[in-house]
Amino acid sequence: MIKLQIVGNLGKDCIVKEVNGKNVINFSVAHTERFKDATGAQRERTTWVECAYWTDRTAIAPYLKKGQMVYAEGSPEADGYMNKDNQAAATLRMRVRDIQLLGGRVDNNSGSSVSSFPGQNSGANVNTPVSAEMEEPADDLPF
Repeated sequence: MIKLQIVGNLGKDCIVKEVNGKNVINFSVAHTERFKDATGAQRERTTWVECAYWTDRTAIAPYLKKGQMVYAEGSPEADGYMNKDNQAAATLRMRVRDIQLLGGRVDNNSGSSVSSFPGQNSGANVNTPVSAEMEEPADDLPF
């Protein structure tokens, strides 16, 4: 098994679709890496990952807004193609198994970060990840 983990910001609001009776949440995550090249010049490289989260738990969808920082984990796929300049290019995709919101939610009107999620106490730590799996009942296993 190959596992991909990414921490980044959503490039646009998510889209929830129903495909063959199952729900899928589609979103894109951008991760920007800053580094110095061989000449010592500061460089920046952004990697985009197109994500598909197949789930019945779509309650997280309203929080997956442009600019929201997330952690996503899943199985990667890469597809090659020829771009409009007739050069080889690739798309990185991930079938998401787990997603967590990081930081505060993004306010759509101003683009700024709001300090808490609905249902949080005002004194709650806003940097605590909120898992998409939060609605799953606890196991009664003794171990």
